[in-house]
Amino acid sequence: MNSEDSKNATLLEVQTHAMYFLRQHGVPAQTAVHTTMGQLMSMEEIDCGHGTQTYCVRLLTYLPGKTIAESPVTRQDLFKVSKLAAFVDKTLQQLVSPNLDVLQKMEGTRWSLSSIPLTEGYLSVMDGDPLQVVVRAVIQQYKLYVQPKISSFQKGILHGDLNDQNILVTPVENGSHEVSGLLDFSMLMNDCYVFEVAIIIAYMMLENPSPLDVGGAVLAGWESIMVLNEDERDSLFLLVLGRLCQSVVYGRHNAKKKPDNKYILTTAKNGTRLLNKLWELGKKEVERKWFKDASTFPVS
Repeated sequence: MNSEDSKNATLLEVQTHAMYFLRQHGVPAQTAVHTTMGQLMSMEEIDCGHGTQTYCVRLLTYLPGKTIAESPVTRQDLFKVSKLAAFVDKTLQQLVSPNLDVLQKMEGTRWSLSSIPLTEGYLSVMDGDPLQVVVRAVIQQYKLYVQPKISSFQKGILHGDLNDQNILVTPVENGSHEVSGLLDFSMLMNDCYVFEVAIIIAYMMLENPSPLDVGGAVLAGWESIMVLNEDERDSLFLLVLGRLCQSVVYGRHNAKKKPDNKYILTTAKNGTRLLNKLWELGKKEVERKWFKDASTFPVS
């Protein structure tokens, strides 16, 4: 791990333990191989050219497959992805560690969907862009209609970053896929389950040629394991738009600092297109599509 992330050894320990725990419950997560001393990670002092610093060192198992961003996934594939995500979060309810409180501190981070209003502080990167008006409107709607409902949202430990680069799939018969890996547990946090659903919908739409077909499949997959309550369902549209706003605004902010980072620029570009489309269609029409599509999946 880099020297900055390595500073929080307790958080890394919980993340590593969670990956190992999920693997034991049949989830295709990477797991750390025990060191000769029987540990899942080791803190080592190394000089990488900038003086001696402490680094967390782990040996992680290999997972096969390609990212969803690289794979032409079907609606049934998205159902399976979301069902697995719900299974992961439900399984994490059983996670035991004396240090789980560190995950509580992750809740208010910039990328949490409870922190969507924080994007206002970065909106200068969009000066002159008409999309800035849409982002401001989404933030305002979030404050009015989502924030008052957060206390009624179901909470627990979530992966927190199930984007199209962090899910691996392998092809099976009839052009469909199986999930072969979940990557990157660095955003593991104690937060609202509906945030996980919104994040999956937002990122699965990014590379999908029919983005409006994504929401229903994801919602149906999730609710086959954990059912959303009325407030959560009513907030889903604005939460998805909120994540796209975060992606676009922070993407442009980071691109200014790291102009060579193609991943940041791609995500921000696709997020811009989606945000415009969803805002233009509006909450009522998009929700009608999502909820109708979700009802077409068999309950199992």
